Amino acid sequence: MATPHDNQPRRALLLTGASRGIGHATVKRFSAAGWRVITCSRHAFPENCPWEMGPEDHIQLDLADPASTLAAIDEIKERLDNGHLHALVNNAAISPKADAGKRLTSIGTTLDVWRHVFQVNFFAPIMLARGLLDELKAAQGAVVNVTSIAGSRVHPFAGAAYATSKAALASLTREMASDFGPLGIRVNAIAPGEIDTAILSPGTEDIVAHQIPLHRLGTPDEVAKIIYVLCTETSSYVNGAEIHINGGQHV
Repeated sequence: MATPHDNQPRRALLLTGASRGIGHATVKRFSAAGWRVITCSRHAFPENCPWEMGPEDHIQLDLADPASTLAAIDEIKERLDNGHLHALVNNAAISPKADAGKRLTSIGTTLDVWRHVFQVNFFAPIMLARGLLDELKAAQGAVVNVTSIAGSRVHPFAGAAYATSKAALASLTREMASDFGPLGIRVNAIAPGEIDTAILSPGTEDIVAHQIPLHRLGTPDEVAKIIYVLCTETSSYVNGAEIHINGGQHV
């Protein structure tokens, strides 16, 4: 027996930074729910990623290169069924370190590094959202920008360029919510704290012990669950929000 959804296009997610951590968990969460997942990364498709159509729906691009990003937008448009994009999750980000893994301060960060970080962490998300505006509008889709706890307080490990780029992305989320909302597109952000991924810095255990009321790290899947909710009807009246996922570290 046919259902009302049989003639509708399969829901499609575009996710940047999918090869590890939060991105990898997000792909698995959406794929398990039946979504088509298109991934973008500067790396080739990782062989250990199990989702359906993974290699075929992976686009290798350098978000630090505006020309590469624009070219990828054209390729994404060609891949979308009936011109519908139901969700865009801007997860990719870079956080350069100084020698010996130390944080780069506002004094020690070169202008080239500032530009590089902002291109990936701030400009690429708005380039993708604007470039795919018609496809998001057609699907009445959602955008989720991944910010950070470092965007609202000085963090012992996150560098100045990373932190300010995430603060700018949080502000951009509000602007986008105002501008995209009348088109039926919701735009929200999530701000993860200390999440158990491969990029944790030495000393994180002190933060867990003394700054996080839950006294544990978050898991990538706990973040992915909230991203999924923000892209579905469960959050149909949530727009312009930044959801803190940090075990209470911000209180």
